[in-house]
Amino acid sequence: MAPHPRYPHVFQPLRIGRHTLKNRIFVPAHTTNYGQHHLPSLRHRDYHAARAKGGAALIIFEAIRVHGNSLGRPQGVGGYDPACIAPFRAVADAVHAEGIPLFGQVIHLGRQINGDFERTVSFGPSAVRWSATAAMPHAMNRDDMDEVAAGHVQTAQNILAAGLDGFEVHLGHGHLLQQFLSPSSNCRDDDYGGTEERRLGFPLEVLRRVRDSVGADACMGIRISAEEFIDDGLHLDEMRRQLLRLMAAVQIDFVNVSHSAYHGSYSLATQMADMAFDVNLFRPLPQAIRRTLADAGHQVPVLAVCKFRTVAEAEEYIAQGGADMVGMARAHMADPELVAKAATGREAEQRPCIGCNQGCAAMLEKDLPITCLVNPRMGLEGRWPEPAPSPTPAPKKVLVIGGGPAGCEAAWVAAARGHRVALWEGAARLGGQVNAIRLMPHRADFLGLLDHQESQCRRHGVAVTLNRTADADAVAAFAPDTVVLATGSAPEPMVFPRGGTALSLVEALEDPGRLGNAVAVFDTVGEWSSMSLVEHLANAGKRVSLFCPVAAIGWRTTIYSNFALFRRLREHKVQLCPLRRVLARTNQGLVVEDVATGEEVTLPDFDSLIAVQYNRTQDELYAPLRARGLPVHMAGDCLAARTALEAVYEGHAAGLAL
Repeated sequence: MAPHPRYPHVFQPLRIGRHTLKNRIFVPAHTTNYGQHHLPSLRHRDYHAARAKGGAALIIFEAIRVHGNSLGRPQGVGGYDPACIAPFRAVADAVHAEGIPLFGQVIHLGRQINGDFERTVSFGPSAVRWSATAAMPHAMNRDDMDEVAAGHVQTAQNILAAGLDGFEVHLGHGHLLQQFLSPSSNCRDDDYGGTEERRLGFPLEVLRRVRDSVGADACMGIRISAEEFIDDGLHLDEMRRQLLRLMAAVQIDFVNVSHSAYHGSYSLATQMADMAFDVNLFRPLPQAIRRTLADAGHQVPVLAVCKFRTVAEAEEYIAQGGADMVGMARAHMADPELVAKAATGREAEQRPCIGCNQGCAAMLEKDLPITCLVNPRMGLEGRWPEPAPSPTPAPKKVLVIGGGPAGCEAAWVAAARGHRVALWEGAARLGGQVNAIRLMPHRADFLGLLDHQESQCRRHGVAVTLNRTADADAVAAFAPDTVVLATGSAPEPMVFPRGGTALSLVEALEDPGRLGNAVAVFDTVGEWSSMSLVEHLANAGKRVSLFCPVAAIGWRTTIYSNFALFRRLREHKVQLCPLRRVLARTNQGLVVEDVATGEEVTLPDFDSLIAVQYNRTQDELYAPLRARGLPVHMAGDCLAARTALEAVYEGHAAGLAL
């Protein structure tokens, strides 16, 4: 077969164990929270089938727990009970129907499991918590270790019996076996702690027992973190040495290289690195592991996951010898067809992962099923198929009012279904409030959402009119069959109890010259909007103080991003002031109340004050349009001021409902 003209390395087969994969792109294991009763669900089946159909060469099912005290959240999937075999077989059959192998990930999560749901104690090599707010783990004894090792064996046997084609044993991400490996979490003074060799003892024992139980023909790999990004933790040089010890002792068919640890620090933010991270922090790691293995004569495939988002990035990395295969989790969340689109020259149609972490990591943190901001169909593949390529049998004349994320999404989805769609936007460009990000370079990846939506509107023939305001008479004269109202929200000045005014977020971004050097930000929303503003000001060299009336900073953003954000704010010396409410801005300064004690203080040293609050919904058109008998669907901030995550979802739903 001739090499692919654009991706000659990606679209080459690869042998892993006894399986020949059709290309070099895989979907790595990632928690979805789609489990039901600790078993795989139909939602899992539909989700993975869509990505198999979309061109990925291999799918690895998410963390399959080996023990009851590793289940954690209600949606955690267990593999140690034979009851899992039938539902796993349903997922495997759906993936196999697309000609793709399905692997599993065998894991004990160790100390970071919250035992509240199952009323269990978490396990760890030592009584060391993973974060300041975590429960204290039980330091495992020999009986515990035997039980967990047996659980790994039983889980591996069960998933193979279910028809899965192989599995990886998880030795990374700060889970139990990595907790034994890492000097940060292993403080034991027995045969399983202290030196590198002793810290390797239990993970090696588990691997040996699993390999002995499944035999030499079963495809068994490992997933590792090449770097923990913890000062006293596991670093690349030691991981290379430990890996060579493993390879010399047990048959390992592939090595899946990741990074970080589930640890209450900067390390956790590197695990699902958001748009603020430079990929060059991660890309050298799999390459170093691959070189180490090759130099030692171990010719096994090395898989890499390092914030890859396009097939072009994977092509370049594989061509440079970084890895044999590249995994993309969030990119496949955003677009399950990204491989097929690249193979057929349709890269421009790919839904981009923007690295926002709002639908995936943030939902994971809340123990909710994960979704995707740019792809609201994610996890709903069984309910929301792709818009039909053939015209709807009853096309409507649709008017979408408002060209922000909700309106643009509704417009292109409706047009893709065959409706005749017009979109009126009052401003000079589409995008709504997301356009404020154009003034914050460090958040520029978010604009990929707008680029995709505009492209889809053009592709599907949406008639876009800019600088067009709407009133009931104009809408009635247009005579649509139905209206999608996506008129968004508008900022209002914050009224302080004791007087004074503040700039809004948009005013501050549009006229930074009026801010001066010392800037106070009063945040009442805890969203990415305010946190992005604070970082933008700090990057611009401002001396920033952030006040908020609650006990947390950025309380509606995710810890998977916040640990890195707080590190960056610390580097800029941003002053964080929780439990502080701004009461007034006077000639003497800011009057600030300590919410806990009620005490007030006047702070004179600020040149400007910015207040961030939720906008006022702009839903004034709804009543007059309904009074004229027009069907109206509402989406986005005109329902309630929230974020782009809700706006895109509601816009998509409106487009499908027409």
